[in-house]
Amino acid sequence: MIGDDAVVRAPGASGQVTGAMPMLSATPTTTAPTGSTWSDRVAAANTGLAAGARWRRPLTFDARGPAGVLTEDGDEVVAFASNDYLGLTSHPAVVAAAHEALDRWGTGSGASRLVTGSRPVHDALEGALAAHMGTERAVVFPTGFAANLGVLSAFGQPGVRICSDELNHASIVDGARLARAEVAVYRHRDTDHLATLLATSPGPAIVVTDLVFSMDGDVAPLPDIAELCRRHGALLLLDEAHAVLGPDPAPHLGDLDVIRVGTLSKTLGSLGGFAAATRPFAELLVNRARSYIFTTAPSPADAAAALASLGVLDSAEGDALRARLAAHVARVAPGHPSPIVPVVLGSDERALAASAALRARGAWVPAIRPPTVPEGTARLRVSLSAAHSDAQVTLLLDALAEVRAAFAPDDGRRPVTVR
Repeated sequence: MIGDDAVVRAPGASGQVTGAMPMLSATPTTTAPTGSTWSDRVAAANTGLAAGARWRRPLTFDARGPAGVLTEDGDEVVAFASNDYLGLTSHPAVVAAAHEALDRWGTGSGASRLVTGSRPVHDALEGALAAHMGTERAVVFPTGFAANLGVLSAFGQPGVRICSDELNHASIVDGARLARAEVAVYRHRDTDHLATLLATSPGPAIVVTDLVFSMDGDVAPLPDIAELCRRHGALLLLDEAHAVLGPDPAPHLGDLDVIRVGTLSKTLGSLGGFAAATRPFAELLVNRARSYIFTTAPSPADAAAALASLGVLDSAEGDALRARLAAHVARVAPGHPSPIVPVVLGSDERALAASAALRARGAWVPAIRPPTVPEGTARLRVSLSAAHSDAQVTLLLDALAEVRAAFAPDDGRRPVTVR
């Protein structure tokens, strides 16, 4: 979600860009006394986070695939939270490609791509990604987050208006903040609101949206967005990180100016991000995107793993894995368009308690709380993978059935139906 920022603005009743978006408060905080030290301020901030049920810490998960052990207490669980949608992180061909790259080029690239960091495997990966996406060229970044930062800051120059869906991923939010463009936020999936922002833009515009939204698993209204971009001559930035089951955007893009952003760390089971576009757009990224120019290139092993994953994805085996994933989704949430299934529970405490109840039954689904999601919409974010067995999906369904009556939403919202 977009937070409070001087350059992040939403339209008023007149359609003009007039006010800052309200901040998603991280928590009711404890204020440090006037004149306090930085240690006092940090202690007060931590106290506020803990008091507001917003305290977070990583849990160590010893696993290869979805089943493993939480080392803190030795719990054996099946994780339903990973974005390893096709299970390619442990695919034999992918692992073997990473091993081969380690043996040939070592553990790291040692420099940025424009200094000495490019290896043949980076070039091969960019060529394969361009072919896969149906574009002239692709540019690889160290992470998907860095890809959105780079694209938005490179093209969001002064005089440009960036129109961003209010539920876009944090990498888009931060990329818009770093850009020197004006930023206008449109209501989630509201193309009428978007049309107003485009019609009133004083200069060229960029429309940026997730194709599949990371916390709700719903899909952007791409045909309407594409038509608006075509009508107003806007550049479309489409983040396809979670679109493992589609929809295929290609039929709607036609002659649009478009940059398609993706990640190597979800469907492709590696680490990195990319932007695919026509050659001139890609070349401008290489020369202007700071998160490409001023950071070390992705490791050769990560690039090789992603390249091998693309080979699997574009094969009959890839088709079978996607079909298996779609079958899991149909069991858990019939008719839902993606492997991200939100169970909205409302309060932070309710989401934490429901997550603990599922974990006690062997299904690990971490609670997602603000500021990752809007206030009052804390949830379980169930994420399915082709690596899950049928028996593991049954485990999830049985565990959800046992806890959902006790943890029904407390704010009137209707979660995605889970069988």
